[in-house]
Amino acid sequence: MVRLVALFISIVLQIIAAFIALRFMKITRYRLSWILLSTSFVLIAVRTFIQLLEYFRSKPSFELMLLDEWMNVLISVLIITGVALIRELFYSLKRAETDRLRSERRILNAIISTEETERKRFAKDLHDGLGPLLSTVKMSLSALDSKITDSTGREILANTNHVVNESITTIKEISNNISPHVLTNLGVASAISTFSAKINNARGAFIDFRTNMQGIRFNAEKEVVIYRAACELINNAIKHSGASKIEIDLFKHEKIITLQYLDNGRGFDTSLLASDEQAGMGISNIETRVRSVDGVFVIESSKGKGTSALIRVDYRNIYMNGKDQDSTGR
Repeated sequence: MVRLVALFISIVLQIIAAFIALRFMKITRYRLSWILLSTSFVLIAVRTFIQLLEYFRSKPSFELMLLDEWMNVLISVLIITGVALIRELFYSLKRAETDRLRSERRILNAIISTEETERKRFAKDLHDGLGPLLSTVKMSLSALDSKITDSTGREILANTNHVVNESITTIKEISNNISPHVLTNLGVASAISTFSAKINNARGAFIDFRTNMQGIRFNAEKEVVIYRAACELINNAIKHSGASKIEIDLFKHEKIITLQYLDNGRGFDTSLLASDEQAGMGISNIETRVRSVDGVFVIESSKGKGTSALIRVDYRNIYMNGKDQDSTGR
């Protein structure tokens, strides 16, 4: 009786397994390896059913016993062949995942490239469009200087001149912040150094910037990513963390470029980045940009202990002063 129950349970489970395996054939695009394994599941169920028939026969059948043995041989052959071929399925899944990651990276690069192109276009339109108009207004005001003699009029003229000058300066600063010409012309080290100097002059915080990359240029996309990441970290520290001192080290090593960041701000709980969408948006943007160039971004922080971050990217396609270098930087 116990054997009968075990046979019934085995048949039911094997039929379910065979049914599930057959349904997966479409998902695996009818690959031979899975067809063979699915067929073996079906034959195992049939073999168990034959054993059940043998249980109910009073006299064992030599033909059924022989069929059972040969089915066992066939099942073994199907399983061995299927297992040997199934690696093709795993390779296919691995290739699909690799293609997905490449496609995702291409999309990220396209988005970032488009964003930088629009930044440059907007900065150029702002500088070349509003700049000349304000310069024309300034020239007109200068022409009025000799014609206005009363003190009230001259005071108004002086104030207007001051506002126009401030507007011209502001437009230049906004244009340069949107798309810094230093980054395009001199590279990421000079761009971060210039940005840090502006912060130091404004006394928003003191930035200690150290680098061994003066005069060294490399892939433009990676330069933009490192520069934007550094600016984002600095802005976050000043606006949200209340940091008074920031240390940034940008160094070229054997095959990588590293940017190490440290501030003495209030810090934050990094576990809240995923749940707090607004707080984590800037950090998420940095991570996305760094990932788009196959880089690594790590950030550590805790309340009352400041924030530290590390960015690492490969510096292939590096060159110095317009001349190609080998991997040693020579």
